[in-house]
Order: sequence, then C-alpha cells, then structure tokens
Amino acid sequence: MRTTVAALVGAALLTGATACSGETPAAPAVKPVAETEVAGPAASGDQPKGITYDVKRIPLGAKLSTGSSVAGGRTTVELKVSGLQPDTKYGSHVHTKPCGAKPADSGPHYQNEKDPVAPSVDPKYANAQNEIWLDFTTDAQGAATATATVNWEFRKGEANAVIIHATHSSTEHGKAGTAGDRLACLTAQF
Repeated sequence: MRTTVAALVGAALLTGATACSGETPAAPAVKPVAETEVAGPAASGDQPKGITYDVKRIPLGAKLSTGSSVAGGRTTVELKVSGLQPDTKYGSHVHTKPCGAKPADSGPHYQNEKDPVAPSVDPKYANAQNEIWLDFTTDAQGAATATATVNWEFRKGEANAVIIHATHSSTEHGKAGTAGDRLACLTAQF
C-alpha cells in the first residue's frame, strides 16, 4: 500500500508534527503486513506464518508483527516483538523467501543493490542503507519495537520474510550483515 503526500501532510497536521525547510518529514505510519504467534516448524507441507528455530531464545507463543509504508520513494519497515527473553540483543533483517522448516529456507537478506558474491559480507552491499536492518534489544518484559527507513522501494515479490537473529548485525568487513544464528522467521510479503 502506498501513502500519498496529502495523507502524509494530513497525518502531520493531526499529530501536530511540523516539517521545516530542509528537514525530512517523518515517515508515514506503517500498514500491517503480518502478525502471528510463533510455532515450531512443520515437518513437511504448509509452514506456519511464524516459526521458532530456537525455543530457548524465541519461545513458542512469542508474538511477532511487522508492517511497512512507502512514500516518496522511501520505505519504512517496523518489527514488534513480545514474549522473547528479557534485556537481550537480537538482530533482524528482511529476507527474500518465505519461512520454511529449516532456518536457511528464507534465503539471503533482501538487498536493494544485489551483491554479485554470495553470501554477502561486503559492507558495500551488506549495510543498513542497502538492506533492512531491524536490530533491537528487548525490555524487561521481553518486548521491543524496531524501525528502519531506506531511500528505496522493495521489488515486487522479492521480500518475503523477517528473520530474527542471535546478535546485532555486524558492520565489520568480511562479516558485514551477519548476526548469528537464525532464531525465528515471520513470513511477510512486502
């Protein structure tokens, strides 16, 4: 779904937000894409929308939701989580394929400019401006919200899941974009 400039201005007026000359207006509110409680992966056949691959770090029944908005060629993606381990750092990225029984089934990170080398660990491609990074730290109740805004739009049909990883994303050359094991997956077609 796309948000028009008129809707953005109307939302700014309703909330009392202002945009001065030279300032970038706030991103429009995200529209829900997917929300679920996580389950374990199915042995075969249809997969649940939300899957945990590590029940200690992402317990069964934890809640994951994501949404996005597009305005003026910019994309904003939001991830909300609850029921995770309290006061814990996690990494999170948009991936190319839907969730599957195995953590790797969701494919690589979605990249605006695709790295010709896979897996992508070159900071020229694996960075928060070329990918959607939604790293977060949970609060004392195991909840968090992460938001990322980039200056591009998803290619239709190429962004299909949000993966939660074991650590925040690395920016180090040769490890850029890595964030440890894939702990959970939320199928979400952006």
